[in-house]
Amino acid sequence: MEEKRSFFSVRHDLIQVDVPLTHDLYVNASSLKEKEKFVRIFPAGGILHKEDIESFQQKYYQLYVSEDQRKLYLKYLVKSEADDVKKTTVIKNAALDYLHNIFEMNKDFSTDYLSQNIEGCKEVVGAMVDVLDQQSIDGLRKLIGNLSFHDFYTFDHSINVSMYCITIYKALNPKAKRRELIHAGLGGLLHDLGKVKISTLILNKPDSLSDEEYAEIKKHPDFGLDLLLNGHCQVDDEVDLKIVARVVHEHHENFNGTGYPAKLKGKEEIHLLARVCTIADFFDAITTKRAYSDVLPVAEAMNTMRKFRATKLDPDIFDVFDQHVRYVRSDSVRDLRLSDSFDPTLSYAKLPLEEIKHFEEELDFGKIKVVDSKRRK
Repeated sequence: MEEKRSFFSVRHDLIQVDVPLTHDLYVNASSLKEKEKFVRIFPAGGILHKEDIESFQQKYYQLYVSEDQRKLYLKYLVKSEADDVKKTTVIKNAALDYLHNIFEMNKDFSTDYLSQNIEGCKEVVGAMVDVLDQQSIDGLRKLIGNLSFHDFYTFDHSINVSMYCITIYKALNPKAKRRELIHAGLGGLLHDLGKVKISTLILNKPDSLSDEEYAEIKKHPDFGLDLLLNGHCQVDDEVDLKIVARVVHEHHENFNGTGYPAKLKGKEEIHLLARVCTIADFFDAITTKRAYSDVLPVAEAMNTMRKFRATKLDPDIFDVFDQHVRYVRSDSVRDLRLSDSFDPTLSYAKLPLEEIKHFEEELDFGKIKVVDSKRRK
């Protein structure tokens, strides 16, 4: 029996005119979801003009591309003149599809299924690398603020972490090869892969976790490593799964050796891309609105992260990151302390923050003031 083809929707305003299409365009000729019937209305290689797009908008509510042509569509999109917000939105939606496939608990899990979706994730990350080519870390922060968010924290967060990993690594190594950036981005996108084996009841619990529940969550780096390396997962030769697996396994290791799961320490033991991912993971978790009831302004976030420099965070990478994030250093910014137990993996109802109060001693306290008697006359 022939496997049913799947399709994804595309926006009318992102179709280029006067250039050859790299993919076929379809419409759904059925109004019944259970009886979808996709019909090709324009072939790959054909050239559309402005009046054709206007006609499509009037005749067809939605256009579609076959899933097996998504790679071609993403390359086509990256080369278009659309703004970065529109491009990134499409790329993010593609990433959401693949992450949803991976984390869909009701599916019978198989290595082939995982491999297929990781291959898709790789294509998405390649498109990210191309779109973010001229984006600074600070520019990416603003770009993320313009994107829409979804209900499941893990998905949005993983996509943001992926993009931050790409831009942070590029800041560390401006001459980085595209393949290196893809590894950085793919490691970020899949850093929480092991959560697929943890109950969503635990993952999404906003209240304090029991010791047993937290111990279960702390297994996700091992689970992720196992899925990538021990399940005979196969992806394109462009990707070294051992590198991605190290990011997945080591992104919760602390620079001073107090992290998990293996208490690795420093540059010698923790992979560079895992150390990059740790900073990206931390920053997005405290600055981007999700399940948290509060998030921090950038200045307060950076001040808070700075307290973990050389303990949780690689000091050299953090310094480069700090130099590339623009914010106003002000005395009016709250001085906050984040609990040492803070873990970006957890879905807190409220960030575990404490404001540090500074009491200044009055300089002349307890001193006798000498008054000039002549001036009193």
